[in-house]
Amino acid sequence: MVGAELTRFLMRAFFTVNMGEAATLVGRDVSRSCPAALGTTGGDPSAEAQHPIRLVMRMLKTNKAQIVTMLLILGMLVYASGPTAAAVRVEGQVQAGGGPLANSTVTLWAGSAGDPRQLAQTKTDSDGRFQIDTPEIIGADTSLYLIAKGGEPGVNKASGNNPGAGLLAVLGNAPPSTVVINEMTTVASTWTNAQFLDGDAIRGSALGLQIAAGNVPNFVDLATGGYGATIQDALNSSETPTMANFATLSSVLAGCVTQIKPDACGQFFAATTPRSGKTPTDTLTALEGVARDSGYRPERLFALLDVFYPVPKGKNLRPTPFMPYLTWAPSAWVLPLKFTGGGLSAPGKLMIDSKGNIWAGNNFLVGAQNLDKLWAGNLSKFAPNGRPLSPMTSGFTGGGLQGIGFGMAIDADDNVWASTYGSRAIVKFDNSGEPLSPPDGYNFNGQLGLMQGVIVTPSGDVWALGVAKNQLVYFPKGDPAKARIICEGRSVEPCKSFAAPFHLAIDQQDRIWVSNFVSDWVTRFPASDPSKAERFKVAISPGGMAVDGQGNLWVTSHFGTRKLAWLTLARAAVLAKLGRNFDPVLIDAMVAVRPGPDGGAVVVLRPDGTPARPPVYGHGIVVPWAIAIDGNDHVWVSNFSNPPDSIAELCGYRVETCPPGMKMGDPISPPGGFAGGGMQMHVDIAIDPAGDVWVGNNWQMYQAALKRVDEAQTTLGAGQGLVVFYGMAKPVRVPQIGPVRQP
Repeated sequence: MVGAELTRFLMRAFFTVNMGEAATLVGRDVSRSCPAALGTTGGDPSAEAQHPIRLVMRMLKTNKAQIVTMLLILGMLVYASGPTAAAVRVEGQVQAGGGPLANSTVTLWAGSAGDPRQLAQTKTDSDGRFQIDTPEIIGADTSLYLIAKGGEPGVNKASGNNPGAGLLAVLGNAPPSTVVINEMTTVASTWTNAQFLDGDAIRGSALGLQIAAGNVPNFVDLATGGYGATIQDALNSSETPTMANFATLSSVLAGCVTQIKPDACGQFFAATTPRSGKTPTDTLTALEGVARDSGYRPERLFALLDVFYPVPKGKNLRPTPFMPYLTWAPSAWVLPLKFTGGGLSAPGKLMIDSKGNIWAGNNFLVGAQNLDKLWAGNLSKFAPNGRPLSPMTSGFTGGGLQGIGFGMAIDADDNVWASTYGSRAIVKFDNSGEPLSPPDGYNFNGQLGLMQGVIVTPSGDVWALGVAKNQLVYFPKGDPAKARIICEGRSVEPCKSFAAPFHLAIDQQDRIWVSNFVSDWVTRFPASDPSKAERFKVAISPGGMAVDGQGNLWVTSHFGTRKLAWLTLARAAVLAKLGRNFDPVLIDAMVAVRPGPDGGAVVVLRPDGTPARPPVYGHGIVVPWAIAIDGNDHVWVSNFSNPPDSIAELCGYRVETCPPGMKMGDPISPPGGFAGGGMQMHVDIAIDPAGDVWVGNNWQMYQAALKRVDEAQTTLGAGQGLVVFYGMAKPVRVPQIGPVRQP
């Protein structure tokens, strides 16, 4: 309090105009409000005369400039040294099964890029309550977390201490003053921080830890231990299985912590034993393994629901501590959440900026009776926790923006580049959402057609594709004044080797790869000389692509090797040659595709262009649209299919990071892929610095986007929402410029 009182006094003295009044203020306020600050030393006048405040009082009678300087310096010193600036104090309760967990050891940790630091430790009382604090300064790159180990459950006192109990609450950089540590905080904290947890340790990049901690409240209210706001909202609570997955995991965990059966923890640890066969010995380690390999034998944990909580005779519901619970075993223990707002409507391309914010380019307008023949959507921005940052209904507008497809990129300055369908232009926005391009965009005096792929290269160049006019556009170093159309049509290379060019990727050798929507090949040319184009066969109708850490090119093929698809492509090619939209022809064919040998596929080419393995189909791959590579070089695949399908995860070239025995291209995800979260017909997929996998719901009811339907359904063409699968992938560096990089 001395520091705070002294600071207030100095500020008042500084702003006092009359120096004589300031001198009076010094003598009166310091002696009354903070006598200790005067440095009274047992009546020793020489000591008092040397005290800083006495010096200030003497200076008040001499030089005004010196007075101002001294007051400012003292004020800053007092503020910087004040004990409240560094202190962290948390009060709370550890709960198990809805009751207190007594005599549990609670430890406050600081996680960062290095080894975590133990800041304080205490024990809970008989009511499970605790108080913990530390005087240490908490850096901006730090994520605080609490771990409760062992303890005696109040709901089953006869069981005694449970040495296998381990509960977690990740608090982030600005912890709440009151915290409950229970099964829900443990599940929420484990899944969001899955890529950073190693037993009791949390390690990771500052941005990754910040994102992970910021998403915990989406699942749980740390102050109460109950549900958080997002998981309870209208998009998530009753629309997806996530809440039931979350509560079922929490209830089964509670069965072990409270030792609801004599061998409850033994059964829990057996049900969470990973592929390695090493049985965990505490609940926190057990859940970490489940979160990172959620599709591995999920039925084992689900079976414990009936073992721990059978329906009592004469009753209808299981007596679980958390509701609701699952009726059927999940295909994987995933916890996806869905977000919308910020002008989001039929999101196409997704990109993530240097702060972890998610940008979505929209096909359509919110609330409109949108049709595929006119894409008029705008630009949306979301914080890493899913909170919309762009205007609620319109999103960001201007700069020639009208209808973004699969063309968007973020440069090294966090500027957003996008290509459009509606305005047939290339647009540029700064990170705050202000347009940098002119009112009509960069349209080369109306020469551009329907535009798709855009990339920013490591050298700062911007390349874009015109899908309808077979165009290649180039902005050297991102400079609009030097921008030009490299080629158009089929007369010269590389456009001569294009066939409705759709997406681009650049590899480690500075070579640009282009997918061609109405073909079965990709085109490659050196960025330094686009005329030296080459073709490489893949499969029918290649779309999204990505380059892994070894330089292998992963390509989606909408129709795989299905021969009948050539008839569809022939019709689309005619429309493309006429400069017309061929989407309806292709979409009608896509919605008829089913997984398997006649379905879509993923193809991988070595850096020299030769096939690395046969095409991958099935296992969650239906009509694959986009590819994302994570920090382990695993391959993530989205699907534009109807009914809506899942996302898939494939083993990459670094097979040592995959489950034992897997080869490059083998599926890691369950047979049907990872499902849930309210996914619709999605196109893009992206990975953030916390390892969260973002998926954009592009279209919903495709018929409503192609033609007139019943009036009540006329706004359902646009897909609704971004779906986030937490902690599923190895984190990556953002923004992604060139091949994938680790943080």
